[in-house]
This record gives sequence, structure tokens and C-alpha cells, in this order.
Amino acid sequence: MSDLLQVEDLKTHFRSRHGGGTVYAVDGVSLTLRRGETLGVVGESGCGKSTLGRSILRLVEPTAGRIVFDGKDLRALDARSLRVMRRELQIVFQAPYASLDPRMKVGDIVEEPLIVHGVGDRRARRERVAQLLEMVGLSPEAAGLYPHEFSGGQRQRIGIARSIAVKPKLVVADEPVSALDVSIQAQVLNLLADLRAELGLSYIFIAHDLAVVEHISDRVAVMYLGRIVETASAEDLYARPSHPYTQALLQAIPRAEVGERPARTALSGELPNPERPPAGCPFHPRCPKAMPECASVVPKDRDIGTPERPHIVRCHLY
Repeated sequence: MSDLLQVEDLKTHFRSRHGGGTVYAVDGVSLTLRRGETLGVVGESGCGKSTLGRSILRLVEPTAGRIVFDGKDLRALDARSLRVMRRELQIVFQAPYASLDPRMKVGDIVEEPLIVHGVGDRRARRERVAQLLEMVGLSPEAAGLYPHEFSGGQRQRIGIARSIAVKPKLVVADEPVSALDVSIQAQVLNLLADLRAELGLSYIFIAHDLAVVEHISDRVAVMYLGRIVETASAEDLYARPSHPYTQALLQAIPRAEVGERPARTALSGELPNPERPPAGCPFHPRCPKAMPECASVVPKDRDIGTPERPHIVRCHLY
């Protein structure tokens, strides 16, 4: 399976609103995404995962690094060429209501990408809108209604329909179920999985809930303070979490356990200020397994897996 996306040493830094400092939102991320694959990106709120997704799409302009999509360097494209490439790269936003214009009918919302990219005439576009609404489990009659007339789960289905309207190759799903009731989350996740199989999509699925990511991802990248600290297949990562941060996140997932609970790795303190990341390993101030070298030496990526199943972890324990 060939790579659809290659991200190399991507950095996205912002000027701080207070004091003129620098916020290291994404600070040297490298990853790959294969065709037809779902890569889950997980981490605490504030770790930079949403900024990473938007930087890959150039919705936020990166500071440095390379983004190679389907053989093309996205950072080398001018505005016109990038606009053409937008057909291949779409996003599903976290808040299903805030991402939909309340003044537009659903049919117009879903049709808008088709108009922007000059797809078909009006009749063909209307037929495509009806088809898209049916694909995401809504009636074609929904096209004549407004977003406020739908539930949160239905609004997210509208957002998904809009994202696949122009037949993209890559969809960045930025916390697409975090604002939904638990009972609705499974329905939306199943829909995304069905669409991937039907349309040959590739996903970057961003979430802070590892329980959600487990069921939709082929591989998982764990992000902490702007950097990826562990990447492995979903099966390997959940069976053998190796970075202390990953272990703590997995152990924090609520589970219905009978009998004595196993010992848990406790995380102390809050996520450090991204304007002043700690020296050495950025996780060391909160790590229960920290060693003296962790405070001063930046750990390198180590592959503790096999050539067939790489398992990359950035930690001095290895």
C-alpha cells in the first residue's frame, strides 16, 4: 500500500498574544498516511493535534517542514494551485452546528463545494446533493430545511456530506464526535467507516478519547505538547503501550471492571505552557518513570516493533 501523505518535521509556531513570546503548537511532527488508511491522532486538549490537522491542509500556515500529498509538495503550491488541490483535501469540524451557516438551507450547504469547484450544472448538482444526503443517512427532503431543524448527530452527518461532495482522497476529521451524545457517537463512527470502504477515503481522525479512536483507526499517533511520542498499529498500541504518557492515557479510560483494579500510572500536574516547553523530554515533569537524562536530553525515535509492524516510541526507556 503506497503512501498518500508524507509529513516531514512540520512546525507551526504562533506569536503569543501576551508578552510577545512564541507558542510551539506543532513542533517537529513527521508522519505518513497510506491510501485507504485511518490514522488516529490522540492527546490531551492543548497538545496541538487540531493545529496539526489544519496545518496539513494549510488552513493554518505552517512555519516549517514538508507536506507531500499524492506526490505534490503542498507548501510549494501558490494560492491558485492550492485551491484546485482543495478538491482532494477536506475536513469535518468538531462543532456540527458552528460549522454550518444557519442562514443557508442544507441543500445549499452541501452544494456549495460543488459550485466552488465547478462540478456539474445546477440539475446535476441537485441530484448529487440528494445522493449525498442519502449516503449519510438523511432524507433528500432534508435539503429544504435549515441546520437548526436537526439534532447534533444529524448536523454532523450534513457536515460529512459536505466534506465528501467533491470526492476527496483525504478527510481530516477533527474531533467529529466529541460534541455528540455517546449513543450517537457510534452511529457517526460507523458511518465514517462505511464511507471509507465505499469511497476509498483516507482519514486523519483527531480525538482526545482513546476509546473512540480504537474502533476506527488502523494506526494511532499519540501527541504531547506539539510532538508525536508514540506511533503504532492500533492493535499493538492498545495491547502494548510503551510510552509512559500513552500508558497513562489508556489507563484513564473508564472501564467496567470486576474485582481488584490493576495499578494505574498517575499523571501529575497540567500540560506545560506551549510557550515554554520543558527542556529534554517535554513529558518528564509529569512522568512517573523519569530519569535524570530526561530533564536535559531530547529522546530520539526508537522502533521497538518489527519491519512488518513498526512501533515507534520517543522515550529514553528504550
